[in-house]
Amino acid sequence: MEATRLIADIGATNARFALAGPDGVQQELVLKCTDYPGLAEAMQAYLQQAGARVAAAAVAIAGPVSGDRFSMTNHPWSFSVADVKAQLGLSSLVLMNDFEALARAVPFLKEGADYRQVHGDKPQPQAPIGIIGPGTGLGVASLIWDGQGYRPVPGEGGHVTVPARSQRTFDLFAWLLANKYSHISAERVCSGKGLVNLYNGLRGLDGLEGLPDLEAEQISAQALSGACPVCAEALDMMMDFLGVTAGNLALTLGAFGGIYIAGGIPARLGDYFDRSSFFTAFSDKGRFRDYMAPIPVYLIHHPFPAFVGLQSAV
Repeated sequence: MEATRLIADIGATNARFALAGPDGVQQELVLKCTDYPGLAEAMQAYLQQAGARVAAAAVAIAGPVSGDRFSMTNHPWSFSVADVKAQLGLSSLVLMNDFEALARAVPFLKEGADYRQVHGDKPQPQAPIGIIGPGTGLGVASLIWDGQGYRPVPGEGGHVTVPARSQRTFDLFAWLLANKYSHISAERVCSGKGLVNLYNGLRGLDGLEGLPDLEAEQISAQALSGACPVCAEALDMMMDFLGVTAGNLALTLGAFGGIYIAGGIPARLGDYFDRSSFFTAFSDKGRFRDYMAPIPVYLIHHPFPAFVGLQSAV
């Protein structure tokens, strides 16, 4: 009989936990990363609340995974995998990049129930697939057919250099470079933190420092309600940058198997996503505009897609 295992999807803001066993995934719970000093403590807190004991765990986490030592990119947690395993008394602890787990999930997700198509034609069988998603940061991964099935390929595509495509974005980048960063990556302008950067940059660029400091969720809410023109411009810019970066990924991979949009932000935008500048920016590749047109794009709305990819990892 299959034993119950702990699975977790750890972002820079939220730590999502569940138990995976013979009856599927159960007892999903979201904890705040800032409430715990480290991964082990958050795992212990979940197990205590769930009233469960496990011998094996699989954890998807935001950042590059290599070797025993791991440090999160956008959160101060840093730990030894062996130490966490020993602290929880586990016989097995698998750690992987969070977007590797998402990539593993994609072949098992169901259209309609877990995602919907928002662009392009039908996918080509065995063609490359790209996954990209803005949450607190920006995650990227891919799936490549190896002759027998799809193989997940994790990466750090959220940190590629993003282009300025207008005088407005060029001026905004200049402000960000002068006041905050030495490099403008896609994540700096296409994520929860990126949305805050865009809002603050527009305030600074237009001499509107008197506007209040806002968090990403507040900026999105005020943009969607029409209450704040600066918030609306920031959100429009973020969707444009998402389209550019997703289009670059599609073009690089030849992703006729599809581009899947994940992350905590897009699924909460409702019909705004469908009327945003994402689609124009995605396809705006000059002579290769027609090449981009049939590439399918899907928006994932499954609440815990990484859990689907983690179930086979332990």
